[in-house]
Amino acid sequence: MGKEEEDAWVVMKTARAPSNIAVIKYWGKRDEKLILPINSSISVTLDPEHLSATTTVAASPAFERDRLWLNGKEVSVEGERYRNCLREMRARATDVVIESSGKVITKEVWSTLHIHIASENNFPTAAGLASSAAGFACLVYSLAQLMNVKEKYEGELTAIARLGSGSACRSLYGGFVKWNMGQEADGKDSIATQLAEQSHWEDLVIIIAVVSSRQKETSSTSGMQESVKTSPLLKYRAEEMVPKRIGQMEKAIKSMDFAEFARITCADSNQFHATCLDTSPPIFYLNDSSRRLIGLVERWNRHAGEPQVAYTFDAGPNAVMFAKNKEVAVQLLKRLLYQFPPSAEADLSRYVLGDQSVLKSAGVTSLEDIDSLSAPAEFAGVINLPRIPGEIDYLICTSAGKGASVLDGQIASLLDPATGLLVKNE
Repeated sequence: MGKEEEDAWVVMKTARAPSNIAVIKYWGKRDEKLILPINSSISVTLDPEHLSATTTVAASPAFERDRLWLNGKEVSVEGERYRNCLREMRARATDVVIESSGKVITKEVWSTLHIHIASENNFPTAAGLASSAAGFACLVYSLAQLMNVKEKYEGELTAIARLGSGSACRSLYGGFVKWNMGQEADGKDSIATQLAEQSHWEDLVIIIAVVSSRQKETSSTSGMQESVKTSPLLKYRAEEMVPKRIGQMEKAIKSMDFAEFARITCADSNQFHATCLDTSPPIFYLNDSSRRLIGLVERWNRHAGEPQVAYTFDAGPNAVMFAKNKEVAVQLLKRLLYQFPPSAEADLSRYVLGDQSVLKSAGVTSLEDIDSLSAPAEFAGVINLPRIPGEIDYLICTSAGKGASVLDGQIASLLDPATGLLVKNE
């Protein structure tokens, strides 16, 4: 075999990893470089069919440098977080046999190979929906498949994903996940563990109200840094409140106690945003639409006499709402469509995304059906309740989902198998 033939091979893997939403928030780091949090956190993994990143990674001796394409555009791969993930994965690579030729890529060869990466999200980036978590989890998982990386200890891959984005460690697993803050200086024990699979609590239905798909003004990274420096409430929250809530939330998930789950989820979200306001200068992630969504849920829960829906907001204005079952989810969707109707020129199929069974059960098939919806009983007596068409960009109906998985053979690669370059979609 001539040198040109030897250099012609390309190996690649494609994987998908979901977004996750924290019900006990992570906010603040004790080590910025290793991304070690000042408190543990718990999240729910979202269905990757609706919110996920898809990533193809490729290696070849013909590649001249590492390259990265995000959502179809080439960007620099020189950022510290990408370099850290690539370094750690190369260090753990083991022998891989190329099926077409029988050639073996040894650990020593992996250390010399450049990597091409292409990644796409099926939801807005940097809008407070954990796009970076899905992206870095997918990067680490796809590289592990490509390089035949074997974990030396449970959660090792989550510790590497954490180096890219803290909450990425939680997106490797499905269902309900805990990120243990850890105590070791090297971060080896700051890993994610699965509390329960997605099938554990199948009644839960999740509806996300995307208030704004625009990039947020204050990134999570800079927001955390300022809060750690200036917020007295953050210290109290991390040391006193979160440890108690972690135990309470684990128990609520295990017993599927929705009332307790809702109480803790809403309280922790509210306290997280209070911490942002306690930061100097204050950080505003919520907007008027966010607050109206909170009011909708709080009015309903008070009227019902027990929690029907829980809400939580990450570092952005978009609401993630948990309905205790499908029947409640249908009623929630009706309330959202009533109070936050789409604009007159909207396409209903693009306004309610994800699991269409909820919309179907609501009996809404057109914009005219929304116009005929009546105000819920708990709205009675509320003065000047705003109904602004188009106030919400769109809604996503989803549920708890599985963690990272290989897509080879199921979906087209984002990179050309022959060249390792981005596939251009005309």
